[in-house]
Amino acid sequence: VQLVESGGGLVQAGGSLRLSCAASGIIFSINAMGWYRQAPGKQRELVADITSGGSTNYADSVKGRFTISRDNAKNTVYLQMNSLKPEDTAVYYCNAHFPGFPHYWGQGTQVTVSS
Repeated sequence: VQLVESGGGLVQAGGSLRLSCAASGIIFSINAMGWYRQAPGKQRELVADITSGGSTNYADSVKGRFTISRDNAKNTVYLQMNSLKPEDTAVYYCNAHFPGFPHYWGQGTQVTVSS
């Protein structure tokens, strides 16, 4: 199983980034997919997730600014991040989960928001 994130980088506050996560080795369409982040000295936290049926869930801190979506034909999940804030700075991880199976994680992509 491979989850490969891309799209991270350095952006000014108020800017936007779009993260992508390409999955292989799983039946993508039946997996719930999620984005988590971990800032230095903090625990990893859920940012957003999307079920196989397309239902979405967001952390309160990103509601109205971030949008998660998936393209089952491309085995890819996206995270559109708008109105970025310095507190969004973290390593962002892609996650795949199907009940009864282990969670799978990507290697992470760094997002840095400057003030």
